[in-house]
Amino acid sequence: MPTTSTPSPPPAAPTYELEDELRSSGARVVAGVDEVGRGAWAGPLLVCAAVPGEGAPPPGLTDSKRLTPKRRREIADQLRPWVADHAFGWSSPEEIDEVGMTEALHRASRRALDALSPRPDAVILDGRHDFIGRPWRVRTCVKGDLACVSVAAAAILAKVRRDALMAELAADHPGYGFERAAGYPSPVHRAALAESGPTPHHRMSWSYLDDLPRWKHLRRVRPASGGQLPLL
Repeated sequence: MPTTSTPSPPPAAPTYELEDELRSSGARVVAGVDEVGRGAWAGPLLVCAAVPGEGAPPPGLTDSKRLTPKRRREIADQLRPWVADHAFGWSSPEEIDEVGMTEALHRASRRALDALSPRPDAVILDGRHDFIGRPWRVRTCVKGDLACVSVAAAAILAKVRRDALMAELAADHPGYGFERAAGYPSPVHRAALAESGPTPHHRMSWSYLDDLPRWKHLRRVRPASGGQLPLL
């Protein structure tokens, strides 16, 4: 007998539940915040802060990782006129090397939030750890890009914007797969690094350089707090 397959359930849709909870406690403007590029070897860290618009969000809004690149771009095109406001905060590879990822996340997030108008009264941050801090009123939410409308919007806008930037960098640095893997580890990226070494857009304090015999001498050791080199 022929077998039939059960259709996969549609992606879960984020809700306004957490946004409404914060509004009920006095926050008039709530922004969602998410980042992209944290685990990449090359390219900047990008944080997006987004304030949801009125009414239902564009259909299909969900965790950006569940969407194809084409579908992400389509939803981003619908999100830009729908959101009440959104802004990006960047941290360059040089800044990441200088201050470390936690501080880079802190700075990029504040740059994004400071660019919003009006200033949000509360922030929903994707993940478990608050790297934004006071004076912002921050509510963390694990898998916020799947649960919260504002975070899902920020995640898609961030991913599409950074992917576009990395595709532009690929034109100047062919062979690293920036247009496909956006600076994250991949077999193509590893092979290009081994052969040609890092580009000006690579993070030079990261340990991937230890696995490249021809280029490991380029690794930058970041001073620890207080200006001392770390012992380990």
